[in-house]
Amino acid sequence: MNETVADYPLLTAGVDEVGRGPLAGPVVAAAVILDPERPIEGLADSKKLSEKKREFLYPQIIESVLSYSIAQASVDEIDDINILQASLLAMKRAIEGLDVTPEHVLVDGNKAPDIAISVDTIVKGDSKIASISAASILAKVERDRMMVEYHELYPQFSFHKHKAYGSKQHMAELNEFGPLPVHRKTFAPVRRLLERK
Repeated sequence: MNETVADYPLLTAGVDEVGRGPLAGPVVAAAVILDPERPIEGLADSKKLSEKKREFLYPQIIESVLSYSIAQASVDEIDDINILQASLLAMKRAIEGLDVTPEHVLVDGNKAPDIAISVDTIVKGDSKIASISAASILAKVERDRMMVEYHELYPQFSFHKHKAYGSKQHMAELNEFGPLPVHRKTFAPVRRLLERK
C-alpha cells in the first residue's frame, strides 16, 4: 500500500463493489473505516487473495475497524437502471449504512456515487488503499457466500464454482435449464436466451 490513511482525514471510508460482471445475483458493495490503532495484516485487492485468505481476513476486518457496512443492489435494480448505476447505488447504500459518518470517502475505480461527503476516486484503489482493500474483501466474501446459497437453491447451476460469471460451465447450464429468477435479464447472454424462448 503506497498511500496511507494519514494522507487523508482521520475518518476516511474506503468503498468498493463486487459483481459487476456476473450474469446473476446482486452487485454487492462495502464501506470500511479502518481504526489506525488496529492495523490489519495482509490486506490486498480481494481478487489477488485466495478464498481461504479472504475468509481468514473477513472476521478480522469486522472486529478491527471503526465502522463497516455491506449493501447491495438487486437483480431487478440492475435490470432497471443498468449495472453501472446499480453499482453506484450499492456503494451509496454502503456509505449511508456506516454507523460512523466519514469525513471523506475513497472509492475504487473512476466513478463515485452521488453523496453529500467529499469523495475521491482511485483507479486500482483496492491494491493501493488499505480501507478499499478491506471493503473489497468484505464485499467479495459476502457475494461468494450468496453464490453458495444460490447453488443450494438451484443445484443444477454450479454457482458455488463459477460465482455466476459467464464461464463455459455457466453458459452450458443456462442453455440446458434456461434463466432463473436470479439471472440479469438485460445481460446479453441471458437476454438472447430469453428472446429465443
